[in-house]
Amino acid sequence: MDTPTTVEQSPILPAHIGIIMDGNGRWAQGRKEPRTNGHREGLNTAKRIVAAAADRGISFLTLYVFSTENWKRTEDEVSFLMHLIARHLTKEYDFYREKEIRVLHSGDLAGLPRFVQQEISRVKEDTKMFSGMTVNLAVNYGGRDEIIRGLKRWLEDPNKETLTEDSFSRYLDNPFIPDPDLIIRSAGEFRLSNFLLWQSAYSELYSSTKLWPDWTEEDLDEALEFYASRKRKFGGLA
Repeated sequence: MDTPTTVEQSPILPAHIGIIMDGNGRWAQGRKEPRTNGHREGLNTAKRIVAAAADRGISFLTLYVFSTENWKRTEDEVSFLMHLIARHLTKEYDFYREKEIRVLHSGDLAGLPRFVQQEISRVKEDTKMFSGMTVNLAVNYGGRDEIIRGLKRWLEDPNKETLTEDSFSRYLDNPFIPDPDLIIRSAGEFRLSNFLLWQSAYSELYSSTKLWPDWTEEDLDEALEFYASRKRKFGGLA
């Protein structure tokens, strides 16, 4: 698998940020608007934060767009989200090209509606040559599901190696993406909610009280300042 070219990384910047974009529904309900308005505004915020992260030299950004648990929501809300995701992927190609953003996907692609699968596959193909920041969209994604799918890939591989942490990692969705240095969650929650469970073993965790649609570049900068203040020991003493 080809490894994308990335921008030079500052030692105080996280190479990879994961974001759990929480609070869209609450944002809308607080304004007495339909939950769908919150999801629409949340996507606008995601674009704003992607641009800000690219401008600051972040190499990888994983966005938790739709989890394997989100299928439990109402049929109308799920249908709206699927069409919103597909439309967003279709219309943002000029943005990806301007920022030289490569788009990838994590999650069970086969479990998505066909039209969403097609748009994800198209945007991956159309952006594969870009050498700026990589944006990994976690759609129909669950950390436990990814581990199970990875184990199935290992079992089916006729040339598999002895199972170790390193060898198993190569069977996950995007093995060349480094583990997230920083995981951000909005809306004041502190749970990982099944997000990058294998990869987040030593991630720094940052929780913001602001609902996701209210996030700005300044909020991203505060999270980056928090990360720069951390002393990462990875289980050691130094």
